[in-house]
Amino acid sequence: MPTYDNGRRVAIVAGVRTPFAKAGTVFKSVSAIELGRRCVSELIQRTNLDGAEVDALVFGTVIPSVLAPNIAREVALQPLLPKAVQAFTVGRACASANQAITDAADQIALGHAGAVIAGGAESLSNVPILYSRGFSDALIAASRAKTLGAKVSAFSRIRPRDLRPLAPAIAEPSTGETMGQSADKMAKINHISREDQDQFALRSHRLAAAGTADGRLAAEIAPLYVPPAYDTVVTSDNGIREQTSYDQLAALKPVFDRAYGTVTAGNSSPLTDGAAAVLLMDEERARVLGYTPLAFIRSYAYAALDPGEQLLQAPVLAAPVALQRAGLTLRDINLIEMHEAFAAQVLSNLLGFESPEWAARAGFTTPLGEVDRAILNVMGGSIALGHPFGATGARILTTLCHELARRDGEFGLLTVCAAGGMGHAMVVERA
Repeated sequence: MPTYDNGRRVAIVAGVRTPFAKAGTVFKSVSAIELGRRCVSELIQRTNLDGAEVDALVFGTVIPSVLAPNIAREVALQPLLPKAVQAFTVGRACASANQAITDAADQIALGHAGAVIAGGAESLSNVPILYSRGFSDALIAASRAKTLGAKVSAFSRIRPRDLRPLAPAIAEPSTGETMGQSADKMAKINHISREDQDQFALRSHRLAAAGTADGRLAAEIAPLYVPPAYDTVVTSDNGIREQTSYDQLAALKPVFDRAYGTVTAGNSSPLTDGAAAVLLMDEERARVLGYTPLAFIRSYAYAALDPGEQLLQAPVLAAPVALQRAGLTLRDINLIEMHEAFAAQVLSNLLGFESPEWAARAGFTTPLGEVDRAILNVMGGSIALGHPFGATGARILTTLCHELARRDGEFGLLTVCAAGGMGHAMVVERA
């Protein structure tokens, strides 16, 4: 928890993100580093922040560049920040931005920093493509060869099978099961129907479309001019399907378990490019600099389970711990943001909140209870908005804080599931 005996409170001062775009579309020429730089630059300018006030920058990413693996340092090396700003990169799969935020909060709560920028970026249009081991060995041998004959000999070992590229797979190394297959399995275990999944996906798109149309989501987005010509500006997310219907979603075929599955492209979050960041400060530093915090971090928790079980169910274990640390119950929460990796995952998590068995696994005698859908993901979620792995956590926190203020609510809860069987929950408060 980021609140220690010294009484320091961590303020969420502001948040901003790029538009989220489906991989292979408008941001296909933009690296995760560039997305992160643009996002952080906008955050600094919107808050009129003197870069000298920033003590550190923490960024998350899931698929790092092999040429620049410390994305945080590359994002920090920009004109608006001093070169002396400390920067480090973290990874916790889809909760990487959440890890960046809680690491930053800990540094502030401990008194090691007064102001930190935290968030993440992902470009799933630009994933590294690996060579096979045979091809890699031949290249290394050729680079070390002293003569032309030795180089030719090295390349002569290459076989046609060695020329097949290896792209990163969204699968569990420990089980070989993809995230979509895991979601399908969760739907079966928890008796989540295809109809319920499609209806939830439809809700996500409709609420996201409404939040975009009335300007609430648009206010969190920094328009981005696309290189190299910079003659195209992207101002909104391109995954929201305003005109979709239940019938259209129901007509889509299952993607992972084609015979018996219920998870489709329509009730899943798409592969996405984008970046998001928040500005965190010690409460006193924020007041001295004239900022009115959006909210404060009250508590957080992480949890994990066997990836071979229900891969995306760990938020059910993290949420009761976060609420206990906050001294609250689910009934005290005014607004909930739950990451939508898949409709099946969200619906399974919601059932888990009501389950005595899952409560016992988390170490509690009673379950959290039923979530009021009226306060859940009120402007849609990742199914509609998209899911740049390393950035989603900061997007969710920003949306939660802004909407909590609009509704004059006191407490908000966010949860994020992640590969590896991990989960995160955070409680924020306005006071």
